[in-house]
Amino acid sequence: MPDFYNLYNQYKLIAGVDEAGRGPLAGPVIAAAVILNPDRPISGLKDSKRLSARKREQLAYEIYDKSIAWAVCRADVNEIDNLNILQASLLAMRRAVVALTIQPNIVLVDGLHCPDLDYQVKAIVRGDSTIPSISAASIIAKVTRDHEMVKLDVQYPGYGFAIHKGYPTKAHLLALEQLGVSPIHRRSYAPVRRLL
Repeated sequence: MPDFYNLYNQYKLIAGVDEAGRGPLAGPVIAAAVILNPDRPISGLKDSKRLSARKREQLAYEIYDKSIAWAVCRADVNEIDNLNILQASLLAMRRAVVALTIQPNIVLVDGLHCPDLDYQVKAIVRGDSTIPSISAASIIAKVTRDHEMVKLDVQYPGYGFAIHKGYPTKAHLLALEQLGVSPIHRRSYAPVRRLL
């Protein structure tokens, strides 16, 4: 497990990258890239899944305010269905890094796989729990995606997107059977594909 502060001393501008939304049956996968400012530390950064929604929101605004740079990008449902969720996630991650207004010296990515980038890139398993910049990316990716799913709940009522955010809960699966497949459902995912 790399020590973030040793990495910082070596590289200075470290972009942490993570995504939100690989598991849901509907909606985009959202990726974020964040370059933290060591002179403006943010306390409480951790894997977004280990934070309450309220705490994520609070930290997200702090990340937006205190980071050297941040960017959020996506891969949409068609890209997920055409590429597969792993490749779509990597595409969203690549887009987020490219969208940064300041170029990083190194990119640290949560998980096992690295997006194709013209930077030095390291994949770090459980990086969202151990590397602050990846934790920050995890948080703003999750917050952005949750907000988007709340908006999509208004556009496609009845599925409960505002509650389950597209994940395959019992309520979502039941709504899917009753209402049919919406334009934002991932047709390559088995529970959706079975209904087509």
